[in-house]
Amino acid sequence: MRLFLSHSYFNKRLILKVSKSDAGSNGPLLCGKQTTFEGGVREPAIAWWPSRINPNSMTGQPATVMDLFHTIASFSNLKMPTDRQYDSYDLSSVLFHNKRIDTNIFYYRGNQLMAIRNGDYKAHFWTLTNPLEEFKTGIDYCPGNDIDGITTHLLTNYTQSPKLFHLVRDPGERYLISENSDEYKNVIQKFVNLYEEHINSVTPSKPELNWCDDSVMHWSPPGCEKINMCLPVPPSKPYKCDWPH
Repeated sequence: MRLFLSHSYFNKRLILKVSKSDAGSNGPLLCGKQTTFEGGVREPAIAWWPSRINPNSMTGQPATVMDLFHTIASFSNLKMPTDRQYDSYDLSSVLFHNKRIDTNIFYYRGNQLMAIRNGDYKAHFWTLTNPLEEFKTGIDYCPGNDIDGITTHLLTNYTQSPKLFHLVRDPGERYLISENSDEYKNVIQKFVNLYEEHINSVTPSKPELNWCDDSVMHWSPPGCEKINMCLPVPPSKPYKCDWPH
């Protein structure tokens, strides 16, 4: 929900106030929603299935909501078509046997592949928080966080030397693994290969959800009548919009 796209004075003032003073905290994780840093994407998950999932068990398995597709198909003994690739992994062995499987997580903003996670490592190929023009108005996706060269306000290209973090030692993505270290040299080529294979195998599709309509904005949110700031709702006029990724 991006209220700041509305042209109303009320909504602009509201989003600035919320962004400046009520952005909340993601604890040790970096930044917040709309970014591809851990504070924007990571959250815990709970799985409950008496007689199938061991109670009080825990796992550090990286997974996404997309993995539910393949997992549920497996639960249902359904065979998935083999003529296509899926952004989905079967988590059955994770849930039922507490095993850890090798997965790749691809972090996108719009059509731009920003970062990849594999195992405990994450490599950033591009970085961006929010555009500088937006940031100067008070909208801050990373309140209290400023990591030099990482929390950038320009889309910054690191494809020639990706920025590497170890997310178990450093879940806040604050301590870069040096490009001169043996650890970096031993790990980074795998991420470069994953990046190139993914880019070369994906055919961008036409966006289906990039419609905007000013009439659906919060012109008259609950309580506005008490402060005499309710605004008339404009007529519905959908249009193709460009999200500021």
